[in-house]
Amino acid sequence: MRITLVYFVVALIEILTTKLRPTVLDSGHISIFTAYRWQWIGGFVAFLIYIITTYALYIPDRSFVLQNPDGTAKRYTVQCGMRGHLGPACNAVGYVDRQVWGIEHLYSQPVWIRLKACTFSSPYQGPLREDAPTWCLAPFEPEGLISSISAILSGTIGIHYEHVLIHFKSHSERLKQWVSMGFGLLIIAIILHFTNAIPINKQLYSISYVCFTAGAAGFVFSGFYILIDVWGLRTPFLFLARMDRNECNAGVCDGSSRHLCSVCKWMVL
Repeated sequence: MRITLVYFVVALIEILTTKLRPTVLDSGHISIFTAYRWQWIGGFVAFLIYIITTYALYIPDRSFVLQNPDGTAKRYTVQCGMRGHLGPACNAVGYVDRQVWGIEHLYSQPVWIRLKACTFSSPYQGPLREDAPTWCLAPFEPEGLISSISAILSGTIGIHYEHVLIHFKSHSERLKQWVSMGFGLLIIAIILHFTNAIPINKQLYSISYVCFTAGAAGFVFSGFYILIDVWGLRTPFLFLARMDRNECNAGVCDGSSRHLCSVCKWMVL
């Protein structure tokens, strides 16, 4: 569901704003951002929705019922009564999913169960500790509604890399754009994580996680570009062109970038 939602929103903005952006960029490093301002506005709106929901939504106490192997049922209660919690117990991401989809439609074996607070086998799954908190057993959807909205920002950054490929023709210009963007995002992610402001959390698809993965993607993409387009090492990657992956076909597979796009297709999935 997450990939579908992200592709739909990003593609819709691309289609609706086709006539609102220039075909030739103005001079300046930020011209690529101003030309696609509506894409960035869409990503910023997704960012605001995620941040406001995560930190402003009040999370009340909750209870859930689990079936035991002998057929009996047991009710568990998780004490919350707070806002802005980014841990597994009382986060707004899980609360919204429980309210929208219902707890019976959530994943019953979330990754939380592998934490040290839940099992001595951490980071692997194992028997629960006797003193394990009740949230270890609580269902949680790893691809929920709010975390998918946060992923729209990832899609916005991803298509920005493709916009660079379209508008900048020299290797140095493209690499400067990708590397600078990737470096900036990684710095933001590291600061947010190690100051404990917004820890990197894939389950919540936190903003720091978005920045870290998008920044790393910029460096990885640049590395493949150097290997394939700059150094011309295309033969080792020819097998990727045979794979039927069309998620990257956004009008960038032309000229010398065709082999690079084959790598992008392979990396998407």
